[in-house]
Amino acid sequence: MSRLGPGDVACWVLKSTRPPELIDPGWPAGGTRELTRCVRRSYRLDLLSPGHRVLLWVSGRTAPGVHALGEVTGAPEDQADGPVVAVRLTRLTAPVARADLLADPAARDAEVLRMPAGSNPSWLSPAQYAAVLALLPGGALGPWPV
Repeated sequence: MSRLGPGDVACWVLKSTRPPELIDPGWPAGGTRELTRCVRRSYRLDLLSPGHRVLLWVSGRTAPGVHALGEVTGAPEDQADGPVVAVRLTRLTAPVARADLLADPAARDAEVLRMPAGSNPSWLSPAQYAAVLALLPGGALGPWPV
């Protein structure tokens, strides 16, 4: 795919090798946290703004997949160690497993699945984001409309 445009992105994907309980000890399932997450400097940061949907993707061998959903709460900012973005994330009661997304025809070609070491932030198309929402525990949409 060529450069992304604003209409391509339904949800931003922020990747981590650490699960929520290691990002913020005591973060309970269903709990919400205000966090800043490191991102890579690229043109994508110009597309990312407050109010956009975002999810936390945990990579690695233990429970890879979607662990939290939420929204961007601040514009990307440069800091000494590189750019960061402020987000509000709600930890899922159970992750949406990478394997389940790979098995879903709408989600299996998501950038985070095709290129796990790719850019941070990554992104989901409207169909890919809808597939994530459909796989939420209990099928509940919570505060995350398509």
